[in-house]
Amino acid sequence: MLRVHFTVEDLFNVTFAGGPLPMVELAMAMVAWQRTDEAAVFGRWRARVGQELRPQQVRPLLDLLRPDGDNPQFVEPYARTLEEGLAAVRAAAPLLTGEQFARAAARAPGPDTWLRALWGRDREAWNQLDGALTAAHEGVVAPYWARIRQSFQADVAWRTRLLAAHGIRACLASTHPDAAWSGTVLEVDRPPHYEVRLGGRGLVLMPSPFWTGRPLVAEHPDGPHVLLYPALTPLPLTSPGPVEGALDALLGRTRAAVLQRLVQRRTTTELARDLDISLPSVSEHTRTLRAAGLITTERDGKAVLHSVTGLGADLLHSGG
Repeated sequence: MLRVHFTVEDLFNVTFAGGPLPMVELAMAMVAWQRTDEAAVFGRWRARVGQELRPQQVRPLLDLLRPDGDNPQFVEPYARTLEEGLAAVRAAAPLLTGEQFARAAARAPGPDTWLRALWGRDREAWNQLDGALTAAHEGVVAPYWARIRQSFQADVAWRTRLLAAHGIRACLASTHPDAAWSGTVLEVDRPPHYEVRLGGRGLVLMPSPFWTGRPLVAEHPDGPHVLLYPALTPLPLTSPGPVEGALDALLGRTRAAVLQRLVQRRTTTELARDLDISLPSVSEHTRTLRAAGLITTERDGKAVLHSVTGLGADLLHSGG
């Protein structure tokens, strides 16, 4: 379980990041490629990435960036550009510890030979890491940067509205379906166990269109902790071109269509038929809409019935 302890000062100091960061999204993209969850949304994207990336180029990243997302922070610095990020990664070389090496080696899928060379500040190993980061950025981040920003901005817009209407506790609890409050502690009932005490430093919220797991908490070297969580609209569901309206920009065209149809109660099968999409895809969309408080789901015998909530109806009205 993840447990994040807030003080009163922390609750008054929760902000959103100013925008997505290339090195963080690069790391999350490599993690998403290795994960197997959310197959209905990410399945085709993962297959395409597997065809576009050359394994020998990005192999070093697979040793460092594992599917659980709890990875060495030095390889995903909070830098505004790729160039700044690569420089920050290089600058971390003298600061790496034996404890960090042991943790990375224990999680790597293969022998620790390359990792040992990296921690030993071998020039060739660091050149390989630099090349892998550059190749991964060119393959899975740079071509989709406009869509990454679209997903980020849409999520921030939605949660800002949620914050204004229902308060900071509802906003933070919406970052994951298993998130809930116990006093001033935000709990997410997913392994592994991780305890974080913000200590008055505050929290920065950072949605990622690639991340699909429970929220991750990292300590920012120059300020508050950072909570990275799945964006409401993951990258494969963002529109590759201009969107037709505010609701499409926020939710993605298909998910917006699901919400619009649930003004009248419908079953999963009816939604799949109406929108000509698969049942697993409908389930992924309704799960996310339900987690955001926009729809409710109930069983009626063997049927699963979905309908829009008051918050969802308000969003449909404001989005035209």
